[in-house]
Amino acid sequence: MFTGLIEEIGRVAAISPLGEGRRIEITAARVLEGLAAGDSVAVNGVCLTVIGQGERTFAVEAVAESLTRTTLKNLMIGEEVNLERALLATGRLGGHFVQGHVDGEGEVIALEPRNPGFWLRIRVPRELAPLMVEKGSITIDGVSLTIAAVEGELISIALIPHSAQRTTLGYKRSGSRVNLEADIIGKYVQRLLAGRGTAPGSLTGERLQDWGY
Repeated sequence: MFTGLIEEIGRVAAISPLGEGRRIEITAARVLEGLAAGDSVAVNGVCLTVIGQGERTFAVEAVAESLTRTTLKNLMIGEEVNLERALLATGRLGGHFVQGHVDGEGEVIALEPRNPGFWLRIRVPRELAPLMVEKGSITIDGVSLTIAAVEGELISIALIPHSAQRTTLGYKRSGSRVNLEADIIGKYVQRLLAGRGTAPGSLTGERLQDWGY
């Protein structure tokens, strides 16, 4: 479990084949503190397991499923990535609950300067659009953010200067691909409604009362 608060930006040092997956070595500093083989680290929002560690690097294994469903398949040596260690039970939950289980890839439509910060517009996959809610939470490349506006399959994020400077989102351009993880609460509600034969858009106050809420 993660919070979506990026600890540092790392850099891909090496990539090598590992069966149908890949071994990815990443240069880092802060996240190396207390890190050990078997620990979980979110790399651009993808939960991966540490399989090795050097003086200034750590290595993770990305299986075929992770490569297929995320932008990890497009990583190149020298590329910067967002890093976050798994949440400690004693830590503060400053973002929102993030599993590191990417639901799909989005496409950056625009990163427009605003004073202060930026206005980030992303096209999400059609199947994820029902989970996008204004003022709701979204994880983009591992960063916990709040959706400012929803227009069909387009979502907009008011990106504050801190997030732009301390994560890779400030470098995104039109056409960039990003990993998306919808809020886990929304996914469970959608599943509940589907099990009851109820369309997600038909949730009303009356229905909630009928169900005891």
